[in-house]
Amino acid sequence: MSASYWEHFEHQADIGVRGIAPTLAQAFEQTARGLTAVIVEPDQVAQKQERRIECEAPDHELLLVEWLNQIIFLMATERMLFSRFAVHIEDHHLQARIYGEAIDRARHQPTVEIKGATYTALAVRQQDDGTWLAQTVVDV
Repeated sequence: MSASYWEHFEHQADIGVRGIAPTLAQAFEQTARGLTAVIVEPDQVAQKQERRIECEAPDHELLLVEWLNQIIFLMATERMLFSRFAVHIEDHHLQARIYGEAIDRARHQPTVEIKGATYTALAVRQQDDGTWLAQTVVDV
């Protein structure tokens, strides 16, 4: 199967984040990495601290929004950035360990603050080639 990756796509004044990967969980991981990349280069974020996230939703699309919004909440309230994500999804229940560090404005030079993940362009689906796509637009 193909490699996992993330990408951004333009959407008016906001930014789309998309993860593509061989599994659903890896697609969610890549979308989260793309979320970090809206703010800073993910490879500049050290994996010094671990946080755990658990969430559920009635479907995979709403689970993606809930997942990203929990990361955004931790970024805002704990003033952290995250660069590695280990996700496990069973049915519509997600458990994850995320790794990152406190924001260092001089070193990280964050570009924007993300307000939240939206339902705009929201999609989670298995593609014809068997890979999973998870995407949404984030409000900046």
